[in-house]
Amino acid sequence: MAKPSFLCLSLCFLVLLHCCVARRQGSQPPERRYQQKQEGECQIQRLNAQEPRRRIQAEAGVTEVWDYNDDQFQCAGVAAFRTIIEPKGLLLPAYTNAPTLVYIAQGRGITGVLVPGCPETFQSSQQSQEGRRKRGSHRFRDQHQKIRHFREGDIIALPAGVAHWSYNDGDQDVITVKIEDTGNNQNQLDNNPRQFFLAGNPQEGQRQERELYGRRRGEQHNAGNVFSGFDTEVLAEAFGVDIETARKLQGEDDRRGHIIRVDRDLQVIRPSTSREEQEEQERRREYGWRDNGIEETICTARLIENINDPSRADIFNPRAGRLTTVNAFNLPILNYLRLSAEKGLLYRNALMAPLWKINAHSVLYATRGEAQVQIVDQRGEAVFNDRIREGQMVVVPQNFVVAKQAGDEGFEWVGFKTNENAMFSTLAGRTSVIRGMPVDVLANAYGISQGEARRLKMGREEAVILEPSSRSQGIKMVA
Repeated sequence: MAKPSFLCLSLCFLVLLHCCVARRQGSQPPERRYQQKQEGECQIQRLNAQEPRRRIQAEAGVTEVWDYNDDQFQCAGVAAFRTIIEPKGLLLPAYTNAPTLVYIAQGRGITGVLVPGCPETFQSSQQSQEGRRKRGSHRFRDQHQKIRHFREGDIIALPAGVAHWSYNDGDQDVITVKIEDTGNNQNQLDNNPRQFFLAGNPQEGQRQERELYGRRRGEQHNAGNVFSGFDTEVLAEAFGVDIETARKLQGEDDRRGHIIRVDRDLQVIRPSTSREEQEEQERRREYGWRDNGIEETICTARLIENINDPSRADIFNPRAGRLTTVNAFNLPILNYLRLSAEKGLLYRNALMAPLWKINAHSVLYATRGEAQVQIVDQRGEAVFNDRIREGQMVVVPQNFVVAKQAGDEGFEWVGFKTNENAMFSTLAGRTSVIRGMPVDVLANAYGISQGEARRLKMGREEAVILEPSSRSQGIKMVA
């Protein structure tokens, strides 16, 4: 009897162990893909502040593309774009092969993110529909998925393969800057950025993308949207429409590009901005910033977070500037995308302490002013030592040490990071690694006296953003 009991107990233990291991593995976030990275891809000898290399013109706006084949973008596994949408401009629905973060640098508008399987929760009031039924009216009443408002300073998170569109309902251009994380595990294709349009005929954009990325291994490029490759009869049957409507889906005669102009204001069902903001504030007061798995489902998940509000700063020095971060803790969808972002502001001549990102690449985009930036690699060599100005972008590879000093007009930037909870470590300041070392270790390591080691260790009381000294204010920025 003892042997069967022992065998039964052993089997139960093995099943329990297997379940625990499976649960642990299932709870781990997917790692970034590196199997397609070639050896030496991050052996960067020199970084440069980059501006967009190509312009994709459309009827009501333009998209500018940074050179994805540049070494620094290849190292980080990202592609970068800047899009300008004119008033009443509609960015046609499309999806990409990689998760995306969008920063709204200017303007306001609305966007629709079409999550598969989610209900059409924006619809006309029940009372209005009942009234129309009583009057015998059978007029079509539209309903659709959730519409989200966006404004300057917002970060918008877009999962890979999820279609979305945007519309400028303001009176000034909307300017967006976005990165697509092609090195992310959600992208199972190669590391080329791909945009799949559901409408229009962006021939010019496709042609310029061919010039920028080239054809690889006989790859064929389609000049139209995804419908243009299907037979019209198949589309007509699938949608239950006539052949002429099916042809219009394919957009063969459409020359407006990927951003079109709406003749009248776009007619969609949406709450007012003030009402939407009030509901968002009430939800935050009720749930705080915690993600308990109840208040958010994939259909109602928050996709937008504003990082321009000074009251939201995570690090603040009244004499030097501030730093605001959006990550998986305050925007839980980033747990799935494995991305995060930061918005920084340095006052005149203020410094960002030398630091390195522990677990992420960082893509730095200058939104205002200019700064002297230095980036140092593992050999102790400066791979970047130059100014970065408004509209330029530079990649700071993981573990490379970077320091910034603002110019006379100050400096603002947004940083896109390839980890949902990116961490950094500083070399100077109250929370730095130098501050954490014993004085005698510093004295012996650098060959200095105990007094010099104490001054080195305690010379700065600020944490990350440093007030300029009289000496630093006199330093001339490198031309």
